[in-house]
Amino acid sequence: MTPVWTRETLLDASGAFMTNCVLGTAAELGIFDLLDQASLTAEEVASRIGGSLRGTRILLDALAALGLVSKEGERYALPATLRGLLTSTGAETVLPMLLHRMNVARSWTMLAWTVKAGFPAPRPASIRGPHADYEAFAAAMHVVSQPVAEKLVRQLCPLSFRRLLDLGGATGTWTLAFLQAVPDSEAILLDLPIVIEQARQRLAQEVLGSRIRLVAANYLQDPLPGPVDFCWVSAICHQHSREENRRIFRKLLEVTEPGGRIAIRDIVLREDRIWPIQGALFAVNMLANTTGGNCYTFREYAEDLEAAGWQEPEWVVKTEDMNCVIVARRP
Repeated sequence: MTPVWTRETLLDASGAFMTNCVLGTAAELGIFDLLDQASLTAEEVASRIGGSLRGTRILLDALAALGLVSKEGERYALPATLRGLLTSTGAETVLPMLLHRMNVARSWTMLAWTVKAGFPAPRPASIRGPHADYEAFAAAMHVVSQPVAEKLVRQLCPLSFRRLLDLGGATGTWTLAFLQAVPDSEAILLDLPIVIEQARQRLAQEVLGSRIRLVAANYLQDPLPGPVDFCWVSAICHQHSREENRRIFRKLLEVTEPGGRIAIRDIVLREDRIWPIQGALFAVNMLANTTGGNCYTFREYAEDLEAAGWQEPEWVVKTEDMNCVIVARRP
């Protein structure tokens, strides 16, 4: 449903960045991990993060006002109810996504410049550095995928494949879900070298890890491994132009056996391009952060798949978020 705007809701929306920035700044400075270990004074926190006392105290008080930390006297601590969500080792941590969204937000602040220029404004790295920023991105993909992967894979069942290629598969969340669903299968997980190292560390602790071959490569520039009979392309197409996607689809076709399939997971826009709302906003995110990315309609996906040589594109899972799935077959 399209929002109904009033004076109050317009002003509330324009001020939402304040809470977001307080939350994200605490994540970038490692404050939640610090306050999980012990209750600390503002002076102690400032010393450990290398920050000014004035800035640290103001930030901690804002966090306390929002209920993100507790404050007793002059000491601050992380509430027990948030330890699993806001610490780096928490079972359901969202910390990597908070870090990634702060990186993204730096581009959004220059959106007017980007709209006029047609390409992203220069974006500085976070205080943590560019290497840590990219690691946060890969970890954030696990944060958003883990709660939905098993359920979505079940929606695609029954599945039958011998070898899966998980293109840009991050640390293996979707690879593991597919291997769990198809016991006699194996997989190739391909991503950039920095991400593959994260995947290697994670998958070394997984029982199914022995069925996964890790490949460090750039899928736009390097040859793809194969042969495979199932290609999983998850949350990748929106990063690229339609021309780039056609090139990716062709490369995947070349390593896929006859009768094999490709499955694309992504936001799918309706033909008016304004629904779902999340898709229209995510297209803005691609404008702010990529040189050619966008969100696409099913018709556009079907045209690009068929132009690359795939047949019978079908929109098999319809949602209003990133968990739409389009499937096509190699002749």
